[in-house]
Amino acid sequence: MPKYVIERDLPGAGKLPPQDLHAISQKSCGVLSGLGPQIQWVESYVTDDKIYCIYIAPNEEMVREHATRGGFPANRISAVRTVIDPTTAE
Repeated sequence: MPKYVIERDLPGAGKLPPQDLHAISQKSCGVLSGLGPQIQWVESYVTDDKIYCIYIAPNEEMVREHATRGGFPANRISAVRTVIDPTTAE
């Protein structure tokens, strides 16, 4: 199943209080539940002004549908082609 990185522009994201992050996470999970088991949220990275999310989904359209239903920005969706880490150097 393809993996995607979603870049979400959200000014001030890094200053969001825990209760706001909790609410965003709950909303995302609710939308995912409605979309079915084909799409999965792996994790997200919160930076100062963006949130980068990792999703597994059959296609980009399903990732966009999640963003639309949740009211989340999806400014850029990139398919992951390969993953490297320090063991790649061995």
